[in-house]
Amino acid sequence: MSTGGNAFWQARRGLIWSNPKAGDSVQIRAALLRPRFGLLLDIALEYGVERLRAEWAVLDEEGTVAAKRARRPVERILRHIEEGFSRAAA
Repeated sequence: MSTGGNAFWQARRGLIWSNPKAGDSVQIRAALLRPRFGLLLDIALEYGVERLRAEWAVLDEEGTVAAKRARRPVERILRHIEEGFSRAAA
């Protein structure tokens, strides 16, 4: 897992185009608010599912309209990723 995802985010510049120097948390939260399986899987592989869950918990607790809209797909995607990681580990 990465600790400094500069190269990781360079390949995904469009996520936060207005602030390319945004930190990992900002980038991850932006991805969670526009949930796409492939991107969230890449983030899980780079930073861990625990980090994704932690960032999602912050957004979910804030309860913004965007977070409420993303809740169902994010929960479904994270569940599938966790199941896939479990199967791969078995």
